[in-house]
Amino acid sequence: MSSPADSTPDRFSEAPISRLIGFEVAPEKGDGKTLVALEAGEKHANPMGRVHGGVISALADAAMGTAYGRVLLDEEDFSTIELKVNFMRPVKIGRILATARIVQRGLRIGFLDCEIHDARGKLVATGTSTCMTIAS
Repeated sequence: MSSPADSTPDRFSEAPISRLIGFEVAPEKGDGKTLVALEAGEKHANPMGRVHGGVISALADAAMGTAYGRVLLDEEDFSTIELKVNFMRPVKIGRILATARIVQRGLRIGFLDCEIHDARGKLVATGTSTCMTIAS
């Protein structure tokens, strides 16, 4: 897996939540997929010293939301209407990569999936999301 590279940012790569948590959003490739990385540190840990499940969920949500948002027309916005995350293994502090893709996009509803891997390439979590397109 590669890491996000430098490029001209869009509104998804510069989201306030991304700056707050520390997400690095890869440049758009126009293929309906997105890579979002996090260098997880102590501030992302739960009491057991592992990355908090809420941080992993936010990473999945950010990756899937970015993938969906980048295929919308300029006059469209969206809202996540369902998010599910399955945790496969605890993850230690370090680099985590979320790869999301659009499975299906209809006129108003889209479905996405996501895989999150640790620095060793081990599957940490999977996620799915349903998004609703909104005319702005």
